[in-house]
Amino acid sequence: MSRRRILFCAGTGCISSGAFKARDILVSELDRHGISDDFDIIASGCHGFCEQGPIFIIHPENIFYCAVQPEDIKELVEEYLVNGNVVERLLYKDISTGERVKDHMKIGFYAKQKRLVLRNCGLIDPENIQEYIDQQGYEGFKKALEIDNSEIIEEVKKSGLRGRGGAGFPTGLKWEFTYKAEGEKKYIVCNADEGDPGAFMDRSILEGDPHNVIEGMLIAGFALNANEGYVYVRAEYPLAVKRLRKAIEQARERGFLGNNIFDKGFSFDIKIKEGAGAFVCGEETALLASIEGKRGMPRPRPPFPANEGLWGKPTCLNNVETFANIPLIIREGFEAFASIGTEGSKGTKVFALTGKINNTGLAEVPNGILMREVIFDIGGGIKGDREFKAVQIGGPSGGCLPAEHLDLPIDYDSLTQAGAMMGSGGLVVMDEDTCMVDLARYFLTFTQNESCGKCTPCREGTMRMLEILNRIVQGKGKEEDLEKLEYLGRNTKDTSLCGLGQTSPNPILSTLRYFRHEYIAHIREKRCPAGLCPDLITYSIHQENCKRCNVCAKACPADAISGKPKEEHHIDVDLCTKCNNCFEVCKFNAIIKE
Repeated sequence: MSRRRILFCAGTGCISSGAFKARDILVSELDRHGISDDFDIIASGCHGFCEQGPIFIIHPENIFYCAVQPEDIKELVEEYLVNGNVVERLLYKDISTGERVKDHMKIGFYAKQKRLVLRNCGLIDPENIQEYIDQQGYEGFKKALEIDNSEIIEEVKKSGLRGRGGAGFPTGLKWEFTYKAEGEKKYIVCNADEGDPGAFMDRSILEGDPHNVIEGMLIAGFALNANEGYVYVRAEYPLAVKRLRKAIEQARERGFLGNNIFDKGFSFDIKIKEGAGAFVCGEETALLASIEGKRGMPRPRPPFPANEGLWGKPTCLNNVETFANIPLIIREGFEAFASIGTEGSKGTKVFALTGKINNTGLAEVPNGILMREVIFDIGGGIKGDREFKAVQIGGPSGGCLPAEHLDLPIDYDSLTQAGAMMGSGGLVVMDEDTCMVDLARYFLTFTQNESCGKCTPCREGTMRMLEILNRIVQGKGKEEDLEKLEYLGRNTKDTSLCGLGQTSPNPILSTLRYFRHEYIAHIREKRCPAGLCPDLITYSIHQENCKRCNVCAKACPADAISGKPKEEHHIDVDLCTKCNNCFEVCKFNAIIKE
């Protein structure tokens, strides 16, 4: 009888929720019942459904247990693994129907996904190269070794793969430029400097399937006549670094990396460069400067890295998700990839779903899927049955799209026309209580802090725009400020040196385009429609709704609420710090924000 597999999510999110503690108890419980020899317990990569972690999946039955806490393990072992009775309370509960679901592929979060890049994440042990090989791992590289360089590049071109790091430049074209560049020494560089707030696509791929990225880099190295590669990864990703380093060592041991690989006359090796966490180092020339030991700052282009990159040599630089698509394209042929997606946006895209959404996590969807499908079918809709207001897509430099764009196809061209961008794949959902002016200010604060300061348009433009936004949320804005924001935004976009500055005004320009009325309310009426900007809010108590319970007074850190239990309560506006505690603790809608 073959051993059953228990796969538990060992991605960063589930680890922080207690996955390894639950695993340890599972091991001891199996030993206690004398059945430990019947099971293989596998620490897998991220399953994507972060909202429901820690996740345990029992194979071959494919029973999906979620939100499994250490104290649940004893019951899981005794009831299911020993007696065969499914533990219903640990199964996923469908938000709309209330039914419990055993098979995770029937859960809405997974049902509409198309997992190509993430196909192994959650299904294999990322620290065991043999498990990757058993899933056709390195077959694409072996196939590449038998065909010409130009044929490999042509396959990538025909696939329609575009860079998944932000700009969406055709990958095959970038490879062709590097291939044709003159130079005996060439480099392959993987950009794993994922700096968008809330984004964890690249990290999860490296944590869950590092050999897939290594294989993609190997294919690129062979196709472009490069013999050395670098992975530039954030030092804040210790688990990704650990698993990547182990995968590189295993690949060397198996002969996939090193000198004269498989006696084909091709040599290639990979080094890891840990970055210090500067957002600007996601820009390719700043990243290359950082690898060289210089300060991570962009430089003017041309020359492009394909001609003069790392240490002045031709360099092909793609991000993690881009490289992770390559093995499938070469192994299965370009048609398999090109048959998915839209005419101008082939294949799939991985998104990190965050914000006011029920199902936060990581989802891989075919390009061209509707925004509505991602937010409501995969994401499970808005938390607390609130109204959907907007989605910010493309990271801190992306655009904010309103409800009227819910039926917009998610692809490079459609998003650009709507004033947003695909970016690396961050997707933040907002409900009716979000202040769009403050949101634009939040994202601009991030990009302004991360500006390297090298070029005047970005250094000064972001600062001046932020000063204006700060005035507006404080109730000190003027109507001419809106024209200034648009003028500064357009000029910063057109004249900045690199992508950080060029895209930094997107949150402002898109919110002015779709939510201008909120800016006007802040300026003309000195009012925040969402009731979030502290300087524009006054708190008071609705005496008819108030139950005189004194809960709000106990929650007030400034002692601004007077009144004893069973007596009238009043808020002293001079003492009130507008912390919102009273509003949050009152269950009777007695606190009014105006």
